[in-house]
Amino acid sequence: MKITGFKTHDVRFPTSLHKDGSDAMNKDSDYSAAVIILQTDGELEGHGLTFTLGRGNEICEVAIQAIAPKLVGLTVEDLIADMGKTWKLLTYDSQLRWIGPEKGAIHLATAAVVNAVWDLYAKIEKKPLWRLISDFTPEQLVSIIDFRYIDDALTPEEALAILKAQEPTKAARIAEMEQNGFPAYTTSAGWLGYSDEKVRALCEEARDKFGFSVFKQKVGANQEDDIKRARLIREVVGYENATLMMDANQVWGVKQAIDWMQPLLEFKPKWIEEPTSPDDILGHAAIRKALYPATGVATGEHVQNRMIFKQMLQANAIDFVQIDSCRLGGVNEVVAVMLLAKKFGKPVCPHAGGVGLCEHVQHLSILDYVCIAGDLTDRVCEFVDHLHEHFVDPCIVKGGKYVAPSLPGYSTELHADSITQWSWPNGPSWVQLRAEGKI
Repeated sequence: MKITGFKTHDVRFPTSLHKDGSDAMNKDSDYSAAVIILQTDGELEGHGLTFTLGRGNEICEVAIQAIAPKLVGLTVEDLIADMGKTWKLLTYDSQLRWIGPEKGAIHLATAAVVNAVWDLYAKIEKKPLWRLISDFTPEQLVSIIDFRYIDDALTPEEALAILKAQEPTKAARIAEMEQNGFPAYTTSAGWLGYSDEKVRALCEEARDKFGFSVFKQKVGANQEDDIKRARLIREVVGYENATLMMDANQVWGVKQAIDWMQPLLEFKPKWIEEPTSPDDILGHAAIRKALYPATGVATGEHVQNRMIFKQMLQANAIDFVQIDSCRLGGVNEVVAVMLLAKKFGKPVCPHAGGVGLCEHVQHLSILDYVCIAGDLTDRVCEFVDHLHEHFVDPCIVKGGKYVAPSLPGYSTELHADSITQWSWPNGPSWVQLRAEGKI
């Protein structure tokens, strides 16, 4: 089977109309995806995407179009036989590296292309991605990782030892995930732009209808409002059987973050997420030193590669590692960061939401538990209840847990009609919104 070509799409949804996704930094998010479909001379296709907030999605689409031609004409068998080599094929281009390297729009595009290959691989093997990788030997899993720039913190030999230590009990964890699913938490009730009445109703629904006991609140725009909102959420969900996290979405400076959090510590947040710039490693470390153990520090949504995560961990700057499936360079780099997190004793709690991120990270959390972590302590995966109806294999949450995906692939395939309707700028749904004067 050969890769014969690819198609790309700029798909956007008008989530800003209802303040879905609103936080202190991002007030008008239109959840969007730059999509790639890898075409073959067989019946199967590989689907990948990267997530943006609207404007700029077209830049990611162009970046995908710059990377993907490297795959055209190659046999799928050769690509999947050595996924480490395939990752380097897509990331070692000396000219494209100049507009990164391994960060920014070119790396977002890398994730889309890499993940499309993984989706195709899993479909060929007729397994969901998490199970495909769970069935790898430790040697196979180590082989997909690029250790350049991180072997001062994690060597291939150390990674192999971590994986081999989990191997004897891996089958039991696979069975556990298939039966019970992976613990989730909800952010859907905590968007900053929602009214107090809506937040109260959504917290009650999340607890009573969907079984959630872990909730996240957006903070950072107005301290008094943050205190009021935290008190409201705690009134609804309580303290004894509920966990609350807070997320500032990078809006603060270092001293501001420390000062702002002082009155919020009363509400016992498990973590403060993205308290400052995601590139400020020492800033995160200073915030953690000031706030721990009253609360932990989490970040990763905008941590752009394994090297920044490495330094965050070396500096003891974070307590929770929030990998993003489409900001890191696809599955290969995600696995590298998960192994780094294991080496440094920090739990992985992926960032999700947006378009398709929940569909991605359910696979990643499960494979982390099965192959690397071997422990669910402090591990929870974000869930946001938006836009899942647009996916062929949407994620499912029951009883506050992700149901382990069972269909072949990476769950990244959008319905063809959704792509048509919401293609920017001239998809029929966008044309209708303009005619109605809503945008």
